[in-house]
Amino acid sequence: MRCLLFFLLFCFAPSLRLTSFGAEPRTPARYNFAVLQALRLMPEGGRYATTGMATQLLSSAISASDGRLLVDPAKATPSYCSGATYLVFLGALEQLMREGVLHLSPQTLSLLEVRGQRDGAGVWGRWNANGPGTARLFHELGIGSNFTSYSEALPGDFMKIFWTPEIGAQERGHSVIYLGTETRDGAEWVRFWSSNQPLGYGEKVVPKSKIALALFSRLETPANLGRLPGLAKLDPYLASLLKKRSSWAELREMCGF
Repeated sequence: MRCLLFFLLFCFAPSLRLTSFGAEPRTPARYNFAVLQALRLMPEGGRYATTGMATQLLSSAISASDGRLLVDPAKATPSYCSGATYLVFLGALEQLMREGVLHLSPQTLSLLEVRGQRDGAGVWGRWNANGPGTARLFHELGIGSNFTSYSEALPGDFMKIFWTPEIGAQERGHSVIYLGTETRDGAEWVRFWSSNQPLGYGEKVVPKSKIALALFSRLETPANLGRLPGLAKLDPYLASLLKKRSSWAELREMCGF
């Protein structure tokens, strides 16, 4: 995994190395480099688990103190997919703040912590919800764009995989970081990083034909996280998806694309 990540960091987007420090973006993926750097710092393995203990460990890995965001992913093992991608998201923000590219208030930073929020509640409750949790959050805050085209996707985009056409109560989904596609024996495969069963943190490659629906979210305007104090405490749409089935048309409407 490390070799591929170094390739992505230093070969995929050489122009992005400048944009992390405030230069004009030369590609449409200005902050993907920060996402990939945060991914590179994640642990490997650690086992997969969706227990309450895994969520408590995730919570212990994230803290906001003295105007700083502190992320220690080594504490969050075992892990699960949405927790893994959330740690990468926060790791990218932590890096951008350290570089002076991003400035967020202590109040905003405190709202990024994991405190056992239920689906649809707060930032973590949105990210962890069934359906388009990450995409809905990006749309609500205006921190990035959502799209479905593999031809537009780039390494470092957040991706929600739906293994079946079901969205919501009966879905089978996976929150991942997209790394690209490759051809094997004439078939297209999709490479991504997440916490995967059974080993935990790491890369995985699956046939594209196994993915029923794919939703990409690209971080583009992280400064809009400053809108967090005004975000509704609960997103009724995401909260409803624990028991309700949704449609692709509804999902597109709710995610602004």
